[in-house]
Amino acid sequence: MSEQQHLLFELGSEELPPKTLLKLSNALLDGIVQGLNAAELGFTASKAYATPRRLAVFIENLASSQPDKTVEKRGPAIQAAFAPDGSPSKAALGFASSCGTTFEQLERLKTDKGEWLSYTQAVKGQNTEELIADIIRASIALLPIAKRMRWGSFSTEFVRPVHWAVLLYGDSVIETEILGLHTGRETQGHRFHAPHSVSIDKPENYAELLYTQGKVIADIEQRKTIIRDAAQHAAAAVSGYAHIEEDLLEEIAALNEYPVPITGGFDTRFLALPAEVLITTMQTNQKYFPVKNTNGDLLAHFITFSNIESTRPESIRQGNERVVTPRLADAEFFWKQDRKHTLADRVASLSTIVFQEKLGTVAEKSQRVMKLAEFIAERLNADAALAKRAALLAKTDLMTSMVGEFGNLQGIMGRYYALVENEPAEVAWALEEQYFPKQSGSLTASSTTGQILAIAEKIDTLTGIFSAGLIPTGDKDPYALRRAALGILRTVIENNLSLNISELIDFSCQQTECAVGVIFTYEKAGRLKTAILVEDFVFDRLKGYCLDKGYSADEFDAVMTVKPADPLDFMQRLAAVKAFRQLPEAESLAAANKRIRNILKKSESPAATTIGTLVETAELQLLNSANQAAVSIAPLLAQHDYTATLTRLAALRHDVDAFFDSVMVMCDDLPLRANRLALLNMLSEQFLTCADISKLQS
Repeated sequence: MSEQQHLLFELGSEELPPKTLLKLSNALLDGIVQGLNAAELGFTASKAYATPRRLAVFIENLASSQPDKTVEKRGPAIQAAFAPDGSPSKAALGFASSCGTTFEQLERLKTDKGEWLSYTQAVKGQNTEELIADIIRASIALLPIAKRMRWGSFSTEFVRPVHWAVLLYGDSVIETEILGLHTGRETQGHRFHAPHSVSIDKPENYAELLYTQGKVIADIEQRKTIIRDAAQHAAAAVSGYAHIEEDLLEEIAALNEYPVPITGGFDTRFLALPAEVLITTMQTNQKYFPVKNTNGDLLAHFITFSNIESTRPESIRQGNERVVTPRLADAEFFWKQDRKHTLADRVASLSTIVFQEKLGTVAEKSQRVMKLAEFIAERLNADAALAKRAALLAKTDLMTSMVGEFGNLQGIMGRYYALVENEPAEVAWALEEQYFPKQSGSLTASSTTGQILAIAEKIDTLTGIFSAGLIPTGDKDPYALRRAALGILRTVIENNLSLNISELIDFSCQQTECAVGVIFTYEKAGRLKTAILVEDFVFDRLKGYCLDKGYSADEFDAVMTVKPADPLDFMQRLAAVKAFRQLPEAESLAAANKRIRNILKKSESPAATTIGTLVETAELQLLNSANQAAVSIAPLLAQHDYTATLTRLAALRHDVDAFFDSVMVMCDDLPLRANRLALLNMLSEQFLTCADISKLQS
């Protein structure tokens, strides 16, 4: 046998859950790779395969065995290794026994810390065939399966019943048992096109043999490419293009081993419905790709995929058209029925929905959000009436039949219904944008009223859930508070909104307390303490946001020390600190600021309230320069130009260095010491107008 061989493991089963197929495949690959690394079995590459009926892993050039190693064991110290008469002690004899040798075979290990008994042993590496089965079994046991099942009389458990297992190393089968199955080289072809076994001669031929003999495309990424290209080709045939979302593409690839496109159509009358309704019906219920024209408008066509190359594709098309028509008819019915009542008519019914047990109904939440939206609008000089109207109607589409059927359309349907009811366009768009950003990296609200409502709704949720004591711990975040906090920050920062988050949180806590009389339960904290906890939670999310934007942790800490409550202002300061760091004076001034802060902190003598008599040339020069800097930075601070402020303060470097080179701050003359401390305090406060640059690491 050569030193390296390819490895193939395949587990065949009943149809696997399509929405988790890729997750299971990647987890199996990761588990096996980690097991090989832990066992010190070298390889050059790895790849996962996944179809509806199989999970497989290919390992390229896997070493035939572990490397041989020399293991040195350290025993008792020499002084404990011998009895008073010079014979071996019990500790020494016990150590020799544990090493499988005699006392006479032990060696002495000398270091600068002492001398010990030791034993050096050559350990031969185990063969791959002896290790691989346990590595695979351990990987399967750790797969992220929410609920495992049993079948027949077997005691084994998996996400679906398993039927075959392939385990090849080179051209040889590693015979073992996995999930109750004896491993071999026989896999299974396509359930309909090739319902027979396919013999795999070598791991590197796996994908090709499955395709040529089994009519199965084993690589899910290859199937995704085939599906994407075929869908676009089919859509082009009806003068359109396929609307393809990645999640649905992945799911369709997980449903088909040999995907074949089918183009269908539906009655054009359904195009009068909102496009999102049709898209949701086709994607969620039917797993179809909608078709659009070059203007982005929907066409009365869809692309579906069959797992067989049928001799009668027309029958498949007709069957899908018969199924989708009643689905669209239901949506049409909901649209007509919902429009018999306005959103305003539905406000009262919100009192029948409980938002959270301790926080009251959705109607009560809406009232709190209204007040907060008005509060925010006033601070942004925006239209408070529009903000209040949007907040009043924000959750009313939850009471419509359409949203009851398609929950993912909340907000979207609110916009459509508001527009047909002649609500202001700004209000209508805000009903949808209150949920923005919907996921990481997605768009924030674009309209001013939408931004206000998005912020108000999320802050009310944060303060309410915190006040009820339901604060996220670990990975548990049932109310998506982390996402809400990040959404607030992104909306404020990315739309250049100047808002005091501390002020908004405090106001929201007041509304929660007044509106529902909630008891602030987190560690029996009062309203003010809860507000602080919420603020800390939000700024923890801001740190993650800033790190993702390329800022360093010490740059963030430098700004966080001065605690600016406005996230937009925070980011402006952070950008200034990053720019300051690039200046040649930065390192010296950061060290000087650290020294100043330490002196002020450790000094038992208070600094003078004003700077009195100074005597040394260097301190007089520094005072003069600091006074000039104070005059220069005042207008810059008023304009929030922190970059220019820090650049101007950087000009103090020479005088600061000269001061510390020639002046003894903690002199015996107490009045002079107080004046010098006052000078240092003045310098420290000048820099703290932007950030604490002493936090910057060299």
